[in-house]
Amino acid sequence: MGKKVILIVDDQLELRNLILLTLDGNDYELHTANDGQQALTMAKQLHPDLMILDVMMPGNFDGYEVCKELKTNSSLKDIYIILLTARGQQADNKKGFDAGANSYIVKPFSPLELASIVKEALIK
Repeated sequence: MGKKVILIVDDQLELRNLILLTLDGNDYELHTANDGQQALTMAKQLHPDLMILDVMMPGNFDGYEVCKELKTNSSLKDIYIILLTARGQQADNKKGFDAGANSYIVKPFSPLELASIVKEALIK
């Protein structure tokens, strides 16, 4: 079985680097994008197994919109999407799951928890 492809999408370089560091050393092929438009383009090219997706990003597509777009695309709808966001209200959580997210993690987050969720998601 080949490496699992993960796309990390966040407009903050420091957070992308933290997630890369957290997941490095596992048998993953890691890619990054810094906004929603780039995320959609890369998802269409890479067909990742999993995406870690920030909600609040600059540009035309926030994380909710990227998630909805992916879940309505027949060739991309099976991507496991983890929304990683500072928005921790119950309404935000509901909006994330309504958009099609599989998991919702509120910042600040535990890198160990994220690594565990990623590992569990990719076993399925």
